[in-house]
Amino acid sequence: MDEVVDKTRLRLGVAYDGAAFSGWALQPGLRTVASEVIRALELLFGEIADFTVAGRTDAGVHATGQVVHVDVPTAKWEAVGEKLLWRLRGILPADVRATSVEAVDPSFNARFAAQWRRYRYRVADATWGVNPLRRLDTLAWQRPIDVERMHAACQRLIGEHDFVGFCKQREGATTIRELHQYDWARDEDGVAVATVRADAFCHSMVRSLVGAALAVGDGRRDEEWLASILTIGQRANDVHVVGPHGLTLLEVSYSEDPKDWQARVDLTRRVRTR
Repeated sequence: MDEVVDKTRLRLGVAYDGAAFSGWALQPGLRTVASEVIRALELLFGEIADFTVAGRTDAGVHATGQVVHVDVPTAKWEAVGEKLLWRLRGILPADVRATSVEAVDPSFNARFAAQWRRYRYRVADATWGVNPLRRLDTLAWQRPIDVERMHAACQRLIGEHDFVGFCKQREGATTIRELHQYDWARDEDGVAVATVRADAFCHSMVRSLVGAALAVGDGRRDEEWLASILTIGQRANDVHVVGPHGLTLLEVSYSEDPKDWQARVDLTRRVRTR
């Protein structure tokens, strides 16, 4: 009979520069964020029982606020304790960091207990291009863009809608999402920055939302066109999916009360219809 090992669920904050990764998810023969984090954890805890991420990011996408949960042997966790972040610092490569760790109730689920996720996308439309120090997290756009026009147009997308026009649809998965925020503004360096927050995102949704907004901002499309994408009922062929390197996952939000986690998991797992 296999020995039953007492487990503790850990919540880890993770940050990474996505430039040299083939995305988050494990892929045979490819360097991914998950493969590096799992390798480091297994050196400390042995075989990992459960490892779940808040949101898998594509190749080239960055994160400062990614969240994972992992189940580890309680005895080994108690032995490492407060030293875990320091130990992981010595194992992980320089382009990925574990930024926080805490033991949580087993009902915590990094993916399904999340209330919302917030992303940032950076676009430079200066005639000279992108600051060389920010070239790995900022898209260079070859036309001047009207940020105020983009911001106004994007407010028409706020709310719960079927975002299939902005998504690469997957069999059996819903494309209904609730978009909480989609703002555009220029930062102190004049870079156009999008802030996008939703309960969840379907595949390529943020990058498609940005690509559609840029078509409005540079004058190729009008506000009516942007809003009409919500009504077409299929993937919009004329929506450009911008490059991944301008995108950063900033934050994933959870209730502070563990009693709410299971209810949120149940709500998130339902298949939404309209």
